[in-house]
This record gives sequence, C-alpha cells and structure tokens, in this order.
Amino acid sequence: MNTRDDTLNDPLAVVPPNPSPAAPVDAPALWQRFPAPALAGVNTAQVMWSEVVPGGSHWSWRMPRGSALRFVALEAGANVSLVLYSAQEKLERYNMPDSLKAQHTAHYTRGHVLMSDMGRSMASFTADSVGWHDPLGALLDAELMHGKYGEKRYEHARNAMHRSGKDGLLIEIGKYGLGKRDLIAPVNLFSKVGVDAQGRFAYQPDHAKAGDFVELRLDMDVIVAISTAPHGLDTAPTYSPKKVGLVAWRCGPAPANDVCRAHRPENARALHNTDQLYL
Repeated sequence: MNTRDDTLNDPLAVVPPNPSPAAPVDAPALWQRFPAPALAGVNTAQVMWSEVVPGGSHWSWRMPRGSALRFVALEAGANVSLVLYSAQEKLERYNMPDSLKAQHTAHYTRGHVLMSDMGRSMASFTADSVGWHDPLGALLDAELMHGKYGEKRYEHARNAMHRSGKDGLLIEIGKYGLGKRDLIAPVNLFSKVGVDAQGRFAYQPDHAKAGDFVELRLDMDVIVAISTAPHGLDTAPTYSPKKVGLVAWRCGPAPANDVCRAHRPENARALHNTDQLYL
C-alpha cells in the first residue's frame, strides 16, 4: 500500500494551516467541567491548556509572562503547595519573608504579589474567592506523613500511595536541575493557618469549599511547581488529599491601573522592577 503523502510534492495541493497558538492541538478542554462561578473572568478564547490534578499528586510548568493560572478546588479542603522560580535565572525565586514584610501581611489574597529575592514581582493574585492563602505552614514531609497517616508505598498501594508535599515538589523541581538546597517555603493555596491563644499555629479545616478558586497572573517567565498533598498541619485523621482543577490562558502583563499595583507602593515597585526586564 502506498502511504506516501503526495501533498509534499504537489505545489498546487492545499496544505491546512498551522493551528492557532490559542487553540492547542489535542488539548482537552477540562476547564469546561469546572463550576461556572470558578470561570468568571476567564477569557476562554485565550485558554492555553487545562488540567485536573488528583489529590496527592504533583506537576510543574514553564509559564510565560502575561499568562494567568487559575486554581479551582474541586473538593472541599483542597490544598496546593506552590513554589516559583525565574525561568530565565533559576537562582531568582519566590521569597516568603520579603513578600510578607513588604506587604505587611501574614496571608495572601487578591491584590498581593509574590516577590522574588531580587525585589521583583513573580506573580500576582488577581482573583480570589477564598480570601486567605497560607504562606507560613510549610510542607508535609515524609517523616510527618508517616507518623500521622502510616506508610503506603507505590509497590503495594499503586496510585493510592501516600506522597508528601516535600517529595512531590522535589521531584518536580528536579526536572529543571534544582535540588534539595533549592526547595523554598511554599505558598499553600486554599489553606488557612491562624494563631491560637497560646501563640501556636492553628490549622482551619475545610477552609476552601468545592468550587472556590484563586488566580495568579505570571508577571515574569517562571517555573511553577505544585503539590496537591495535604497541608503539613492538616488535622484530618486519614490521608485524604483533594483534587484541583487548573486553567491557563493569555491575559497580558499587568496594566497601569492593575489592582495589585495600587494595593501598596511596594507592590508597584516590585511590578516596575519586573517590567524593566522586558523593555
């Protein structure tokens, strides 16, 4: 049977055009399954990709400046541990102390930015139905996980294995040549940690409801790595991480009247410092 493609040699043959960058080939529109309120403000004509990440899993992406990434809690009690590194220079990465100090806050919500250790805005919170995202509760590691939930390895439990947030993030950043010494304090999206009467951290169970969402605009080219393992302070007696939906689209860089620029003078300077990289 002749399987030769004659269009390669026929100058009059009609060759279909390349697909539009806004309509990737074979990218399932998983975002169409998300609760409608969680897609408010999403420019569906500019969607780049979407995904559903099971609980206890991990993933990473190289995201360009001027793109948006919305996380949707598909189950109550979701947690997403997130870290950011500059895609241009991986020594530059999210800095929790500088971000909190500059913005006079102990949690994140709409209007806040995630600053690097170079004083630049890496990402901005541009939409949020939750109102509180934890920057202080760190990660669930293997020792803590085994002590709380017992050990379930892949050899015996397959996809029902227990995996810690720390191990998941180490796997992801390792794909970009980063290792243990590069693992930074994460942002725990959808989780709330307060302080009790004795001054100890107090985890708020089921802080996020199914359908809640939070949106990050990427202000520079970044490597984003996430884990959907439980929060390190989660009080649940069993290992029961929740699945999370994601949708990414092209939104453009921060405009002059951006809500995050106006939130604090420090935010405006951080966004200005990032803008200088792209003149």
